Amino acid sequence: MSKKVIAIDQGTTSSRAVLFDSANNLLDFEQKEIEQHFPHDGWVEHDPEEIWKSVVTVTDKLIKKNSLKSADIASIGITNQRETTVLWDRNSGKAIYPAIVWQDRRTADLCKDLKKEKGLEQKVQEKTGLLIDPYFSATKLAWILDNVSGARKKAEKGELAFGTIDSFLVWKLTQGKHHKTDATNASRTMLFNIDSHCWDDELLQLLRIPKQILPEVCDCVHDYGDTSVFGGSLKIGGIAGDQQSALIGQCCFNPGEAKSTYGTGAFVIMNTGSKKIYSNNKLLTTICYRLNGKNTYALEGSIFIAGAGVQWLRDKVKLINNAYETEKIAKSKKNNDGVYIVPAFSGMGAPYWRADVRGLITGLTRNSDWKSLVRAVVESVAYQSYDLFNSMRKDGLKPRIIKVDGGMVSNNWFSQFLSDIINLNVIRPRVLETTALGVALFAGYQIGEFKSLNQIKLIWKKDRVFSPKLNKSLRNNLLQGWKLAIRKTLA
Repeated sequence: MSKKVIAIDQGTTSSRAVLFDSANNLLDFEQKEIEQHFPHDGWVEHDPEEIWKSVVTVTDKLIKKNSLKSADIASIGITNQRETTVLWDRNSGKAIYPAIVWQDRRTADLCKDLKKEKGLEQKVQEKTGLLIDPYFSATKLAWILDNVSGARKKAEKGELAFGTIDSFLVWKLTQGKHHKTDATNASRTMLFNIDSHCWDDELLQLLRIPKQILPEVCDCVHDYGDTSVFGGSLKIGGIAGDQQSALIGQCCFNPGEAKSTYGTGAFVIMNTGSKKIYSNNKLLTTICYRLNGKNTYALEGSIFIAGAGVQWLRDKVKLINNAYETEKIAKSKKNNDGVYIVPAFSGMGAPYWRADVRGLITGLTRNSDWKSLVRAVVESVAYQSYDLFNSMRKDGLKPRIIKVDGGMVSNNWFSQFLSDIINLNVIRPRVLETTALGVALFAGYQIGEFKSLNQIKLIWKKDRVFSPKLNKSLRNNLLQGWKLAIRKTLA
């Protein structure tokens, strides 16, 4: 691209603005952490206004630091934490309640009741590709409507608007002119029918959600309107949920290609093409991306705690000063001393889907030290990945390689251990910021800088390949220890 593209990457722990050049090289970025709020056990909230201000701050700072004018910027792309739920007033643009984050488990009892209805979980899976779980937006939205005074009445009058974070940002960026989302984010709400490409009336009625509060669902590559927030007029040309955007950034455009992102959580997505594959092992069927009105589907496994475990080590138990220290600490130990941590801080995702369980440390002895705990947290991410890939194998899917990205994979020790445990070649790309890159590529696609996905695929470059090296007997012993820890957690 002769001009530059800015990717707004609004994540769970921070907001980022990333600048890419004509060859899709990462030129610069700005980042600002956002505060996490935990008002009750299992509750996780964000301040929507803080999210909005952080996005404006990092984007404005990036533009000014690089002396960019609107004429220098071809397009803006938005990628976002998925499932996180916001309900705001259409007149003021202010949220009526804090954003309920994807990790939040407050609707566990509601989900439990829904599961008791005969045939409902199967119906939900057939319609949406998802399981009934607090993870998804539907029950979060229902909770806000039921618990915020006057919310339901205002919603029925059409005075409120619902959205995941992408939709909220589009509304704010376009000053209320556009209430839109893309198909990937819509497919994570548990309200969107991935067969009929529309909001599902039966599911809306079930949860008493007025249809008039929902956004228009568009392709990932689409004209989402213009913003003048940063001076001049900038086009918003692409949106994708963060995990799908990472898959796009990894150029996994062929069926069978898979990526795993290790950020706050960890998410494995395998492209299944035009075919929807429904898992018998509690993986999710979701929209991979939608172009020209046509869905490409994916199978996904979701881990709630990956990098968030490292953040816990830093902020809560204060064993480390920063994430980079974990590599040196893990390498300093000959083995894991038999210590395992199951980081079920907000329940467990795939393949267990247990909202009620909590974290567990097992195997402690007098020989265990703080380094044992640090290594156990890092190891736990690889073991949880094994559980996901094992579920895929049971469903008859066998990826030969896995492309990885996210902050954790810059840790060479972790990347090698991951390869050893999942027993697959792990390929790390040259550009680790694949989440931002994916939506930047689609924003460029929207303005005609790319003519096809094949042209985009030529851009991808690998950095390093990690191949399994661990002794089979040692690997089996490690996995047996993990499986025992899981059984204890679930009990």
